[in-house]
Amino acid sequence: MIDPAWIGLKLRKLLNYAEPQGDFFARIPGMEKSQSWPSTVAYLARLIIHRYAMLGVLTEEGVPVEEMGVMAPEQSDLFAQEAPAALKQLAGKACPECGNHALIKKDGCEFCTACGHVGACG
Repeated sequence: MIDPAWIGLKLRKLLNYAEPQGDFFARIPGMEKSQSWPSTVAYLARLIIHRYAMLGVLTEEGVPVEEMGVMAPEQSDLFAQEAPAALKQLAGKACPECGNHALIKKDGCEFCTACGHVGACG
């Protein structure tokens, strides 16, 4: 593994992955409490992030403990389509991708007017 930032990014994206009727109740890794998880995939992503945190590679939030500098912030999603160059930033909720308060509803989906991130639809 050259840069754990890529792994952390992909795992953080899976934390909100929901399946129809796929939610279940399970323990929070490293704690005695339990919570409802949106899917098995989301729970496994949380378990993997917790394991990397135990190894000192990622924090519990899925962010690298030490930046390797291989993955630049603008290259954080290698497979996403390019966002339009002239996005007008609008006020909204905090974006899970870039952290800007620019997440709005567009065509039924959450859309970040700062980075172009498309979130949950419906």
